[in-house]
Amino acid sequence: MENELLTSAPGYSVCEYLLILQPHEELWNTIIQEKKTFAEKFDCPTATYLKPHIALVHFKQYEMMEHHIVRRLKNITMALSPFKVELKGFGSFPSHTIYINVTSKVQIMNTVKELRDVQKLMKLDKDNKPHFITEPHIALARKLLPWQYEKAWLEYEHKHFNGRFMADHALLLKRKEGHKGWKTSDIFAFENRQYQIKQGLLFQ
Repeated sequence: MENELLTSAPGYSVCEYLLILQPHEELWNTIIQEKKTFAEKFDCPTATYLKPHIALVHFKQYEMMEHHIVRRLKNITMALSPFKVELKGFGSFPSHTIYINVTSKVQIMNTVKELRDVQKLMKLDKDNKPHFITEPHIALARKLLPWQYEKAWLEYEHKHFNGRFMADHALLLKRKEGHKGWKTSDIFAFENRQYQIKQGLLFQ
C-alpha cells in the first residue's frame, strides 16, 4: 500500500526511457516505407508502430530523477563528435526480429561506453537495471510469430538496403509506465566541446 501511494505521488511515478540515434528525415521515410511494405506482406501491423531508431540505452526510473540524468547526459554528449552511421542489408535475431544492419558499430559502441558512467542514476532497483545496447541495429519488425519470421527471412536474407546518416545528436524518449506512446523528453547535441576546450587552452 505504501509503495502504491509513493508511485502515484507527483515525481514518484515511474517512467520508461530510451536514448536513441535517429536517421535524417529522408532515410527515416525510406525505412518507414520498408516497414509498411513488410507489415502488408507478412500481416504484421506492429512493424509500423516502431519508428526507425538505433537504441543506445533503455531504462526505467522515477520521473523526479530525470533532471539529474539529463544533466549528466548533457555533460557526456557535448564532448562527443558527430559520426557517420552506415546501414547495409538486413540481419535477424532468430526467430522473432528482422532488422537493418548497422555496419559502422565502433563509434556507436564507444558512445555507449561513455554513457555507462550514468548507469547508477539509471538503476531503479535491483530488478530494473539499465540495458545498454550490445548489437546496434534498426528494427524492421519485432515479436514476429515463427511463420512470419521464417517466411520474411527467406526474402530479407538476400534483400539489398543501403543508407547512411550523420549522428550529431541523441534523443531521450520517455513514456509513463502503462502508457504506449513515446514522447521526446530532451535532445543532446554532439558538440565536440572537449576538443574546443583543449584548442582554446593551446592558444591562450
